[in-house]
Amino acid sequence: MTTHPSIEQHPDVAEMRSRFERATATPRAQAIETLALLTGLYLAASPWIVGFNGLTTLAVCNLITGVAYALCMGGFGSAYERTHAMAWAAAAIGAWTIVAPWVVSGNVDTTRSVVSNVIVGCVALLLAVAMAAMKSDSSGSSRSRGRGRGDRNVGPMG
Repeated sequence: MTTHPSIEQHPDVAEMRSRFERATATPRAQAIETLALLTGLYLAASPWIVGFNGLTTLAVCNLITGVAYALCMGGFGSAYERTHAMAWAAAAIGAWTIVAPWVVSGNVDTTRSVVSNVIVGCVALLLAVAMAAMKSDSSGSSRSRGRGRGDRNVGPMG
């Protein structure tokens, strides 16, 4: 019986992990992650900060979505290669935050709740899209680096 090496030891997996590690080690990625965590915490606490905690349905909605957003965006620094796809879920949470005052049951679309949710929702959406773009930035720069010496296409004439 022959044993096959695990996929974890494959050179491409090691390269992918080091690329993701480089992507999350940049100051830009760390700033995005920090701002995203603060955004999620603010979203969770916003009913009590802004003063619409009497609107129970929206307060509970913001609490749940804020915690979910912080959890989605909080795992990037330690395990980016496994969690970068969750940035799109965080983008959906940001979009939901924008429309929640009009969708959640009850009369919760007060000026305070709408302004707070629209601003924090836009910030959450932008941060999530920026984090999702980090993967394509890192893979794009890797591809352009790989096309250096010896990677020329040589035609039949040359």
